[in-house]
Amino acid sequence: MVHSMTAFSRQDLDADWGYLQLELRSVNQRYLEPHFRLPETLRDLEPHFREALRGRLARGKIECHLRFTPAGGDARLTVNRTRLATLATALAEVRENVPEAAMPDALALLDHPGVLDAPGPDMEIVKSEARALFRSALDDLEAGRAREGDKLAALIDERLDAILEQIAEVHRLLPDILARQRDQLHERLESAKAELEPQRLEAEMVLVAQKADVAEELDRLETHVAEVRRQLASKGPIGRRLDFLMQELNREANTLSSKSIVADTTRCAVELKVLIEQMREQIQNIE
Repeated sequence: MVHSMTAFSRQDLDADWGYLQLELRSVNQRYLEPHFRLPETLRDLEPHFREALRGRLARGKIECHLRFTPAGGDARLTVNRTRLATLATALAEVRENVPEAAMPDALALLDHPGVLDAPGPDMEIVKSEARALFRSALDDLEAGRAREGDKLAALIDERLDAILEQIAEVHRLLPDILARQRDQLHERLESAKAELEPQRLEAEMVLVAQKADVAEELDRLETHVAEVRRQLASKGPIGRRLDFLMQELNREANTLSSKSIVADTTRCAVELKVLIEQMREQIQNIE
């Protein structure tokens, strides 16, 4: 199954102890690159989240944003004077040794763990619910990547059909193309007879005729199309393999174009390169 690297999921939980919201955003990236924005009170969940992502996803830039609003926002806040004094002593030492270091403001001091004594929820319960919320968001994200992948696979499959149509057209026109190529070749070589020896002339005719034969390129194009379809039906990450196959398809299309000495082959080669580029753009989003 094809999976896109582009998807979004948002999960919410409203409980007696507060409100949790978790967002996962995924965009294309060469490797798996997770980024986390977590509240300080839930920062120790990052290793768990990171490991879960590595177990489920292979590629993509993943942004994880967790918000937590505890209940009872009107409860009285009490400053832990002992903790604050310890923090002030540490800051004074930092200022003495690193004068250029920026000092925190009052709000930053209050936000430091342990400075405020305030009634709050059981954080182990909050963390357990946050982990469950992350699993739900990750399931939803994967489902979104799969849905988007199905659409990408359908678009690529359409281009593959169009490529096979172009190949079939060249096959159909090949006898006429070769005949016209031979006629043009004879005309060009006829004017060169006076300048070339008979043996050299014959060798040149064989060389040009071989160079103008595109049957081998057509066969390789068909083989690459079949391999792309096999990859689309396989399991696991396939984006890099598909990207390599696009390079191979483009190489054969370029060879077909370079061998062309009639307009029909040139037109088909140009159309092939357009279709291959359209597929390549879509494949950049495939895991």
